[in-house]
Amino acid sequence: MGTILGTLIAFLIVFGILVFIHEFGHFFTAKLMGIRVEVFSFGYGKRLLGFKKGDTDYRISLIPMGGYVKMLGEGMFEPGRALAPDDMMSKNRAQRLLVMVMGSIMNILLAIGLVAVINGIGVLVPEYQDQKPVIGHIDPGSPAEKADLKIDDEILSISGRKVETWSDVEIAVGTKPDKVITLEVRRNGAVLPVELKTESVSRYEMGYAGFRGKILTQIRMVTAGSPAEKAGLKPGDVILTVDGAPIFFYTFIPVIEKNAGNVIVLGVDRGGQVLDIPVTPRSEGNVGKIGILQEAKSVTRKYGFFAAISESLKSNLKNFFLVIRFLKDLFTGQASTRQLGGPLEIANFSYAALRMGWLAMMSWIAIISLQLGVLNLFPIPVFDGGHIFVLLLESIFRKDFGPKVRQIWMQIGFVIFIFLIAFVILNDIIKRMPHGWGSLLPF
Repeated sequence: MGTILGTLIAFLIVFGILVFIHEFGHFFTAKLMGIRVEVFSFGYGKRLLGFKKGDTDYRISLIPMGGYVKMLGEGMFEPGRALAPDDMMSKNRAQRLLVMVMGSIMNILLAIGLVAVINGIGVLVPEYQDQKPVIGHIDPGSPAEKADLKIDDEILSISGRKVETWSDVEIAVGTKPDKVITLEVRRNGAVLPVELKTESVSRYEMGYAGFRGKILTQIRMVTAGSPAEKAGLKPGDVILTVDGAPIFFYTFIPVIEKNAGNVIVLGVDRGGQVLDIPVTPRSEGNVGKIGILQEAKSVTRKYGFFAAISESLKSNLKNFFLVIRFLKDLFTGQASTRQLGGPLEIANFSYAALRMGWLAMMSWIAIISLQLGVLNLFPIPVFDGGHIFVLLLESIFRKDFGPKVRQIWMQIGFVIFIFLIAFVILNDIIKRMPHGWGSLLPF
């Protein structure tokens, strides 16, 4: 019950912030343009509760799948209808367009603002993510091994797209499950093409290639009375070598486990000073343990005021194009629908972020806010983008479309909207079934 309640609370926090910011964009701009706002609603459908202040009914409605602002005259296109000064249709197309687009703009601005705040506060991030994608480890039996990739190969591009960091590589591979991809790698000065067929892992069908970066191991915690504590190892120490040989994150634990009872010498970076520390793993369940909790080496990323904003703009612009690219790959079959997240997945991730702390929650809200802002601009009826699309066409033809055309457009939009809602909810449920969509088949 605690998990269910926590998930619900986390979802309501995220949902509430995103809907409020989005609808406030419409609300504030409408008021600025002198348009009467009749309804400000969280959710769709039947009114559950609320209050009225001035001309506006602020309400919570039955279906918690978004929200809306209803303005006087919105959707009313009868020729010859008398227009009040605060009627939406009394305003010019540029003013109406600005009202429609401000919801998405506010979501995008929220994402930029939150990331800028996080950049200013400072956050620990894995160091390897911003490093050049030079392979430091290949999983045995993985697609990378089958493709004959080598340690020290530098990945230059994937499927024709340049990659500069491991973060770029993880996104490029992760969005291509069970697909043949072509890599360009630099090996001993020569650039070589390598064809690789990814595999699919986890219920989200993430693409897996089996290569990793040169990720150093950092000690996060030392257990009291353990061999690590007796040897003098401390949290924050970075493991560079074992018995003089370079060691990376994915091979460190196997080496420790194979050396139960044997003295090994760890080369450790402690605040820039390199130390040689002998330690003897003790045998636990026939494998060696030294009593530490390890993680990938992390660095604190912190910026001044203007740099924090600049970096936020860069990262959000990058993520903006990632959303567009993912949607394109989704429609062309290059990405899996299992990588889509509906309300159930958003609720689960919201709860996980809430448990990790308020910085993680801010980061999660920023991610979802940017995606909401982008998706709402797509020319789908019922979405803001559908209204924007009609306004742009009317501007091109210099003529308002008649009520019949608009009614057909909105009916099409309603059908698409119901289909999308049903699909994303069903997709969230299907991901939890053992055989995915195949679980629905009777044979």
